[in-house]
Amino acid sequence: MSAAMHQRLLVVDDDADMRLTLKLSLELAGYTVDVAANGREALEVQRMRPAEVLITDIFMPDADGFEAIDLFRREFPRTRIIVVSGGAQFTKRDYLPDAALMGVDATLQKPFEMEALLETLKSLAP
Repeated sequence: MSAAMHQRLLVVDDDADMRLTLKLSLELAGYTVDVAANGREALEVQRMRPAEVLITDIFMPDADGFEAIDLFRREFPRTRIIVVSGGAQFTKRDYLPDAALMGVDATLQKPFEMEALLETLKSLAP
C-alpha cells in the first residue's frame, strides 16, 4: 500500500476552484484531503482532524499563508508544509523564498503540474 493511503493533507487556498481541483486530484492519488479557505480556518480544521501535510497558498484574506505557517509551526511543529503561490505574476515579487526562510518543507510556483506536487509529497513521506 502506498504512503498516500496513510496521509491526511490539508489544502488551504482562497480560490474555491483551486481547492476543489487539488482536493479531487489528491484524493484520486490516494490521499485523504481536507480543505480550508484561509489560515484561520485551516487551524480550526487541523485541530479537529490533524493533517500530516499542509499545502497552503500565500495570498489569502483572513490569515494569509505566512500567518498560517507561523501558527502551524507553533501549534503543530511536526506538520510538514508545502507552500504554493502564483503571487509573483501579480506583485512582481516572488514570496516563495520568504516562505522557505520560515522553515517550510517545500515550495511550488503556480501554475504547477500535479505530478510535481505528487513528487513533492512523496519526497516528504515518512
